[in-house]
Amino acid sequence: MGFGEEKIKIPTNAGHTLSGVLFVPKDPLGQSLLVSSATGMLQKFYFAFARHFASLGYVVLTFDYWGIGASGGSPEELVKNPYNLVHWGANDQAAAVRYLRERFPLYPLTLVTHSIGGQLCGFNPEHHNIDRILMVASQTGYWGMFTGRTRYRMWLFWHVMIPWLSPPFGYFPAKRMGLFENLPREMAYQWMRWGRHPDYMMGDPGESHLFGELRMPILSLSFPGDTLAPEKTVDWLARQYSGAQVQRVHYTSEGLKPGHFGYFRPFSQSTLWQYTHDWITQGTWNT
Repeated sequence: MGFGEEKIKIPTNAGHTLSGVLFVPKDPLGQSLLVSSATGMLQKFYFAFARHFASLGYVVLTFDYWGIGASGGSPEELVKNPYNLVHWGANDQAAAVRYLRERFPLYPLTLVTHSIGGQLCGFNPEHHNIDRILMVASQTGYWGMFTGRTRYRMWLFWHVMIPWLSPPFGYFPAKRMGLFENLPREMAYQWMRWGRHPDYMMGDPGESHLFGELRMPILSLSFPGDTLAPEKTVDWLARQYSGAQVQRVHYTSEGLKPGHFGYFRPFSQSTLWQYTHDWITQGTWNT
C-alpha cells in the first residue's frame, strides 16, 4: 500500500513550532498513530516504524520536541531555551495530539511513546483526545531502582554529568559524549532532580500532573536485556496511571531481547509490530 510523506510544522501554545513528518496512506485504514520520542532521539529514528504502519493504512505523525533536531536544536537556540521537561508534555506532546486530531478528527488516535514519552503523558492536557496509549519501555529514571553497573552509571549521570557539564555550555552537551542529542538546560536540570528522587516526577513539588485523570486503555511494554528500562522501573510508571485501563506485558516471546531500542527497529516487523497492529485493531495483544 502506498503512502506519502509530508514535512510539517506543528504550532504550539507556547508560540514556537515543532518539526514533524506526516505519513499519509493512499488507502487509509481509518486509524492514526502519534510517536512520542525518547529523550534526545531524533524523529528519524522512528521512520521505519512509521513507514511500516503507513503501508498498513495508518496515518502516522512523528515530531521532534522543542530543543531537539529541527525543533530549535542548534546550540544558539538551546542556550536561549527556557523550558523544562514538563513543557515537552504539557506543550509539545499536547500540540502534536491536537494537530493530528484536527487533521483527522474521525480516526481513533493511538499514542505510541518511547521511554520518556510515556512519562510526558501525565502532563498532557490533551489526553482526552487520545483513544489508547502504547508505552514502549517507559519507566522511572530514579537511579536507586536500577541494579549492577547501570545503577552506578545512572547515579553519575544525575549527580555528576548533568550538573558539571551543563553550566559551561548553557545546555547539556550530550552529543559530545556520544549519548543522544543535546538537551535544553532547564529540561536537563529538571530531569536530573527527578532522577535523584525515589518518587521521580511524582516527588516534584513544583509541578502539577494529570496521571490519575487518564482513562484510556494503556499497554505498557518492557523487554529482556533493557538496562535503561528494567521490568520493575516500567512497573512503577504503569502504576502512576491509576485511573487508566493498564495492561502490563514483559515481552519474553520468541527468545528475542529487543533491549531499549529494538521495538522500533525493522527486525520487529513480524512480531512486535504485528502484535501492535492486532492490539489497535482487535484490542488484544497476542504473543
